Amino acid sequence: MGNNSNNNQREGWSTRIGFVLAAAGSAVGLGNIWRFPYVAGVNGGAAFLLIYLVTIGLIGYPLFLNEMLLGRKTQKNPVGAFRALAPGAPWWLVGALGVLTGFVILSYYSVVAGWALHYTWRALFEGFSPAADYSAEFGSLISSPGTLLLCHLVFMILCVAVISAGVVKGIEKCVFYLMPLLLVLMVAVIVRAVTIPGAGRGIAFFLRPDWSRVTAGTFLDAIAQSFFTLSLGMGAILTYGSYLRRRESAARDALEVVAMDTGIAILAGFAIFPAVFALGFEAAQGPGLTFVTLPAVFARMAMGRAAGFVFFLVLSIAALTSGISLLEVVVAWAMDEKGLKRFRAALSSGFVIFLAGIPAILGYSGWSGVRILGMDILDSYDWLVNSVFLPLGGLLAALFTGYVWTASKAAVDCELGDPASAWIRIWGFLIRYLIPAAIILIMVSGLANKFFG
Repeated sequence: MGNNSNNNQREGWSTRIGFVLAAAGSAVGLGNIWRFPYVAGVNGGAAFLLIYLVTIGLIGYPLFLNEMLLGRKTQKNPVGAFRALAPGAPWWLVGALGVLTGFVILSYYSVVAGWALHYTWRALFEGFSPAADYSAEFGSLISSPGTLLLCHLVFMILCVAVISAGVVKGIEKCVFYLMPLLLVLMVAVIVRAVTIPGAGRGIAFFLRPDWSRVTAGTFLDAIAQSFFTLSLGMGAILTYGSYLRRRESAARDALEVVAMDTGIAILAGFAIFPAVFALGFEAAQGPGLTFVTLPAVFARMAMGRAAGFVFFLVLSIAALTSGISLLEVVVAWAMDEKGLKRFRAALSSGFVIFLAGIPAILGYSGWSGVRILGMDILDSYDWLVNSVFLPLGGLLAALFTGYVWTASKAAVDCELGDPASAWIRIWGFLIRYLIPAAIILIMVSGLANKFFG
């Protein structure tokens, strides 16, 4: 058994809005501003958006509420939560998977966040030139281990600094300022993007479905995106839920967070596609859309230097609010299960995660010859997380609540309402049947495509 001696002094959110902003900050990250636009771009724009919205409603929200309730009920880290609800059973391994997933994600997420920090610095002090080859510049950046190590270190120091200060003075205070700032800056980028002559084509792309680009993979991408963007299966929402002490409406809080996350993903589309189309670039650029296409867009845009700086600052802020939630998963486990004080837990966890991210950096330079399943090191980390860890964690958490804790018991324990009410029964049906089936489908499809496709 772990050491839960600090549970009596466990911190908690000082306000409901503190939790909502923190959970939204966890969900709002690179998944919204980096990943969502390029996934939408290759899957038909508005067609993907509509499918994604349905996926969020049927899978994302029910799973988000589930993880939030597991933490709120037990007031423990992911390992302790499953151990408390199923003592003596091996379900605690689901929590351990969540902690491991948070650890692995942050190790390479910090590297990608470092790219955002670099481009923020570049936009502020150098700007963007129409004559530059941004594909070559991005290739030069990721093959420069010294620069990437510095950016990776700076990002991890920021995460450790916030987490060391605690739940209220660190996380809550940080998101209280950063989330409104992120929204204001995002709106500023959108205003500039939609006022470029020809921006209407990008708006139409994002609002008019192109069903010809929709394939079976589009639905799988939508499910995967809902996991990535809502921080599902990585222990973050469970951990944040464990700091909820007040008797607020869990269903309402979860809905507000999911709506805020989805809204920012949509805003990211309006910030990117109008400018991309207006200046003659291709939307279906894949991951390079943010770090290759957009600098070229800003270079050709009036006030492009300012717009580029604001955009990459937004990207960096979003990465930070997600990064601190991932680090908190590991820190909460170290405090609850190993009895470490917060500062020591944050510092030691951050240091080990920093070290774990170094191979992802070297995978583009000194270790570029290393291939895992045909991928470089960072891509292999990302594939392992998105194709195995996240869906498996979400699947097992859904099965646990569906068949062990049960939706009706969760409704009583967390005061959700009458267990016999229609919405509780629908939620129970989704986590018992529909969601497991959907997750198994995406896992099997992803693995089959990787090994046999």
